Amino acid sequence: MKISFSTLACPKWDWNMILDEACRLGYDGIEIRGIEGEMNLVCMRPFLPENIDQTIKVLKEKNLEICCLDTSCNFHEKENFEKVLKEGKKAIDLAQKLNCKYIRVFGDKIPDKNNEDEIITQIAAGLNELGNYAEGKGVTVLIESHGDFSTGGMLQKLLQQVSSKQVEILWDVANAYIDFGESLKDTFDKISGHIKHTHMKDAKGKYPSAELCMVGKGDLSFIEMISLLNSIGYDGWLSLEWEKWWHPKLEEPEIVLDVYIHHINKSLASLN
Repeated sequence: MKISFSTLACPKWDWNMILDEACRLGYDGIEIRGIEGEMNLVCMRPFLPENIDQTIKVLKEKNLEICCLDTSCNFHEKENFEKVLKEGKKAIDLAQKLNCKYIRVFGDKIPDKNNEDEIITQIAAGLNELGNYAEGKGVTVLIESHGDFSTGGMLQKLLQQVSSKQVEILWDVANAYIDFGESLKDTFDKISGHIKHTHMKDAKGKYPSAELCMVGKGDLSFIEMISLLNSIGYDGWLSLEWEKWWHPKLEEPEIVLDVYIHHINKSLASLN
């Protein structure tokens, strides 16, 4: 398994500092969710047409990979459906240029429970269209276990309507636990055949009072997470998602990125 962090953790760092710190701390890769104040992937300075070749060159020199491009795409709003498809397709094209295997999208909500089946069908249609567009490009579209689609059951229900083989799951290990009280194993058992990427984090307390906390200080076991992933032969990324971008009072990246890589390496070593 390889180790990465989302750029959500370091909103004040410029691109060069992100790369330098990733190298210094011993990370294998970076997950892109915001750079230098910009959240739109195709508008980020390192990925502009005039800069992208240099970006690819520097990544190779530093032996770093971009493991996933995280979009804001969600398909539950009918009025934004076409706009979201365009955004997703642009992200797929960018991922292909960067030799990045994955883009992340959301479901994300069931705004009206009376129309749940209709909304799920709409979301599945969006996923299928992006998946079909990604075919042959070396890119897979990942729906994150997030929002009303955090639990294994809801993801199962959705994927029953997804025919594209280029659509899989990004398992955020904490979301179902925090928002629905579902255990790691219960979520995993329902989605294990589709997990291609992970968001790693820790949480303290029990539902409905559980909340995110510093890595290693909560009730979620990284050893359990990795053991579950080992059971399916997972050899992908263990990517820290530290949401400093959205929650400025969280610990600084200089602290958490160091803590995480030591904690995750210790967990991996204990299993080996």
